[in-house]
Amino acid sequence: MRKKTITAAVAAAAAGVAATVFSVGSASATGAGSPVAAVRSRIAVHFDLAKGQMPENVALSPRGTAYVTFAAARQVAAVTLAGTVRVLATMAAPADGGSNTPVLKFALTTGIVRHDNGTLYFLYASGDAGSTGLYRLRPGGTPQRIAALPATGLPNGLALDERTGTFYLTDSVLGTISTVPLGGGAATVWSSAPELAATGFLGANGIKVRHGAVWATNLDKGTLLRIPVRHGKPGAVQLKASNLVGIDDIAFVGNGDEQVLAALNAPSTVVSIDAAGRATTVLSAADGLQNPTSVAVRGSSAYVLSAAYTTAKDPNLLLATLPH
Repeated sequence: MRKKTITAAVAAAAAGVAATVFSVGSASATGAGSPVAAVRSRIAVHFDLAKGQMPENVALSPRGTAYVTFAAARQVAAVTLAGTVRVLATMAAPADGGSNTPVLKFALTTGIVRHDNGTLYFLYASGDAGSTGLYRLRPGGTPQRIAALPATGLPNGLALDERTGTFYLTDSVLGTISTVPLGGGAATVWSSAPELAATGFLGANGIKVRHGAVWATNLDKGTLLRIPVRHGKPGAVQLKASNLVGIDDIAFVGNGDEQVLAALNAPSTVVSIDAAGRATTVLSAADGLQNPTSVAVRGSSAYVLSAAYTTAKDPNLLLATLPH
C-alpha cells in the first residue's frame, strides 16, 4: 500500500476520535510537573516515508543497534546510529491488502522485543486469521508464527518477562492484555479490565514489565496504568498518570519505576512522568519529533522513534542524552 493511502487511513481513523482524545487535556504534559533539565538531542536517522518506513516500536541490543518494526512496510529492520538500515524480514501482505485490519485498514508490524540470545519477537496485525499473531525471528532466520492472535483485534504492544518466560501483549481494539509462553503456544487473555478498553479509536497500547507488575498505556483515555502480578494473575488496576494526550509506548529510566518516559503521538512530544504522576515535556516537535510512537532507554541515552503517521513529513530516530 502506498504511503499516501496509509497516512490517509490513519488520519481518517484518528479524525473520528480527535475530539474525544483531546478533551482529556494536556495541562500536566506541558510542564506542570516537577522540573526536568533540558535534554540534548539530535536526529540520528531519517527514514524513507515513500517505502513505508514508519517506525512503530523498538528494541535495543547491548551495542546500541535499534531493532524496529516499520509498520506500513510490514518489516522488521536493524538500524544503527550511523544510519544503516538493514531489513531483516518483510511480512507477506494478506490477500485483501490488509483492508480487513481493524480500525487502521492496513496490515502492519507492531510491538517488538529482543531476547538476550539475540532472537527477536514481534507482532503482526493483518486482519487475517492465518497470519495475525506473535512471531519469532532468530538471527539469520525467517519469521515463524509461534502464537495465533484474533484477526478481529489489533495486537500492538509487546513485553517479555524473562524471569517467568512470559510474553504480555496488548490488543488496542479488543482492549485486552494477553499472555503467551516464551516457547509459543496458545494466547490467553490475562486482563480485560475496563481501563484497557478503547473509547473510539485505540485503547491498550504500550506495555512493559517492571518489578512484579505490568505497565500499560491507554491511548484513547490518555492514561498510564500499573497492574500488579499476583501469582501470575492480574491484581487491581492502578492509575499512575492521566491527562496524557495520545500516549503510545513507554520506557523506564534507571533501575526503578519512579521515572517513566512516554511518547505522546498526536502532540509530537515525549514527557517524563514522576512517581506522583506529574508529567513534564522533555522533547517536542521543535526537536524533530513527528508523531513519536515508542521510546527506549539505554543508560543515559533515549531512543525515540517517530512514525509521521499524520504529519507525513519525516519519520525518524531521535537520540537524546538524559540528564542525571
